[in-house]
Amino acid sequence: MDKVAIGLQGSVWMTVGGEQLGGAGRVELLAAIAACGSITQAAKAVKMSYKAAWDAIDAMNNLAGEPLVERLAGGKGGGGTRLTQRGRQLVDNFRIIEVEHARYLRQLGSQAEGIADDLLLIRRMAMKTTARNQFLGKVAELKAGAVNDEVTLMLPGGQRIVAIVTQGSSDSLGLGPGVEAFALIKASSIILVADSDGARFSARNQLAGAVTRVQTGTVNTEVVLALPGGGTIAAIITNQSASEMAIAVGSRVTAMFKASSVILGVPA
Repeated sequence: MDKVAIGLQGSVWMTVGGEQLGGAGRVELLAAIAACGSITQAAKAVKMSYKAAWDAIDAMNNLAGEPLVERLAGGKGGGGTRLTQRGRQLVDNFRIIEVEHARYLRQLGSQAEGIADDLLLIRRMAMKTTARNQFLGKVAELKAGAVNDEVTLMLPGGQRIVAIVTQGSSDSLGLGPGVEAFALIKASSIILVADSDGARFSARNQLAGAVTRVQTGTVNTEVVLALPGGGTIAAIITNQSASEMAIAVGSRVTAMFKASSVILGVPA
């Protein structure tokens, strides 16, 4: 599939003490006042109501700590509105900042292709869930059933995770071969087997790895396994089970869990 060009955009906003002084819109209003000498004409020029214009001016004057806009005394021309020296300076400086900001975005945009992948990764890492184990992969196979679908997810390390989900969930997520999805498995749903000795198990998912971390608590122990390809999987077992299995860093064990224990999702 052809890559779509990615561009970066952004706006400059000014704040005072955490309060919003304004951005390009309010600066345009100030510039229009300087050009028109009339709040009425300036408001029309920037497509703003007269009241909204004065509300914005009052807010800017208050936040700036000194007037940016002032009224002129009435006379033959009926008076008017103009920028103070501070107001003119603010408009000029904002224009300079906008130019520098645009140049910065152009420079950053030249690296956008590489940045885009990292932004997607950051979004995935920002996902919050109670499930200890989170795996991202692509749907390798989907078997439709009368009520439930069996979905096989291929992980980057070559492992496969099988999940059983309702057809309604499968349809709403848009699952199908090639679709990117993530699997969530609670650590408490995982059973560890140190030596199967040829035994067979009904659990569809069996991921073998080496123990890299053992954290013992008052009642339970958290065991983390390193999987081929760089992934990890964590299991919570009782302290007694950990002791009887002689779980230690370097031990080779297999993490097993039912397909019905897997929750599937798709990136937003």
